[in-house]
Amino acid sequence: MTAGTGAPEGPDELYGRLKEFEGRAAATAGTGKDPVNEPMIRHWCEAMGDTNPAYSGPDAVAPPTMLQAWTMGGLSGHTGRSAAYEELFGLLDGAGYTSVVATDCEQEYLRPLRPGDRITFDAVVESVSERKTTKLGTGYFVTTRMDVRADGEPAGTHRFRILKYTPAAARRKARGGGRNLRPRPVINRDNAGFWQGVAEHRLLIQRCTGCGTLRFPWLPGCNACGCQEWDTAEASGEGTVFSHVVMHHPPFPAFAADGAGGPYAVALIELAEGVRMVANVIGVPYDKVRPGMPVRLEFLRTDPDLELPVFRGGEG
Repeated sequence: MTAGTGAPEGPDELYGRLKEFEGRAAATAGTGKDPVNEPMIRHWCEAMGDTNPAYSGPDAVAPPTMLQAWTMGGLSGHTGRSAAYEELFGLLDGAGYTSVVATDCEQEYLRPLRPGDRITFDAVVESVSERKTTKLGTGYFVTTRMDVRADGEPAGTHRFRILKYTPAAARRKARGGGRNLRPRPVINRDNAGFWQGVAEHRLLIQRCTGCGTLRFPWLPGCNACGCQEWDTAEASGEGTVFSHVVMHHPPFPAFAADGAGGPYAVALIELAEGVRMVANVIGVPYDKVRPGMPVRLEFLRTDPDLELPVFRGGEG
């Protein structure tokens, strides 16, 4: 997410009303839908390729980055949102800031979570930014802080930041010659090297200089030994489809060459080097993508300002 250096020109009467929500509860006495449990830990570790022995066996703990997993509402959504939270977002929607995108999160871990722990939480609207202009559009960054407890003990803090905005659709189409453009990837200090590699048509994997473990996506430290020193290895580009989903809705023309907006396949690709990454599969109909299908890395320019790694599959 690339934000402007300040608020757009013109008075912002809405901001004063939004600031009044800072410090108000977003959720009170929330309860996780499930206790911490081994199946969810196993699925998480398999999907992330995390083989740390601390997450299995009789004394297993949950990966710390699963903190939010135990508080999420799932497809049925949250039922405990406060009236203040609903009022805040109703105010933004009513002012035309109807689109939303998650921008980043911060977590603090206070104690390990173990199978059987019952999760409860409270959440507060921590801050609302001044009006900002980003590449997606103009809007406000809203940060909520969730304080998570396990069996009544403080277990961690999760800050979640979103942008509620009015899309800059006309400006994006003008830059793209009237075409819809894909959302921009979030580039930060932790993954800037990866995107620099993409610009050079190289798929770079982080490699821990302490234990030699390869990791993807890019992280500040090694999840095998904790070392924060690393270099990179260039992927060969060979891989197979580990799993995949087909996106049917919402239709988004920028994701389909024919402009229809879907359906299209999004796959978890297992690279020959042993790590996995999420990417589009191209070159085959979406309903022909299968686990185990061999794929080959390509770089797809989707518009004048964006190039992405994708994988071309073969029906055979």
